[in-house]
Amino acid sequence: MGVKKVYLTWDDINVLLDKLHEQVKDEVSMVTGLPRGGTILAILYSHRFDVEYFDGTSNHYPHLMILDDIADTGQTFKKVYDCCPVPIYASIHYKKQSIFKPNYYVEEVGPEWIVYPWEKEDAKTIQDYLDN
Repeated sequence: MGVKKVYLTWDDINVLLDKLHEQVKDEVSMVTGLPRGGTILAILYSHRFDVEYFDGTSNHYPHLMILDDIADTGQTFKKVYDCCPVPIYASIHYKKQSIFKPNYYVEEVGPEWIVYPWEKEDAKTIQDYLDN
């Protein structure tokens, strides 16, 4: 039997972003995201909470949050942190085996495969490939 998949809706994402915002709202004045899922979340977060979207044109970012959808292996977060140690890293989901623990996350998840609304077609394509 394969890995259990958990499919999220856009409504789920809005609820998760609301929960994240409750944790970080007093610390964050700018947001950016890690490609690809984090970029989508950062833009949604920026619009939903009227927080400036960081476009890389400032060299002063004490309240910048770098956002991603999941800290799975943690490799992406670690690479970014090693070159840009900003104070706030966040993700919607966090897995214990990640080598990088974000300052903030909404939910700790197990081995299940989280399928975000912007990935649904990608997930199907990948699974079809793996099944053949």
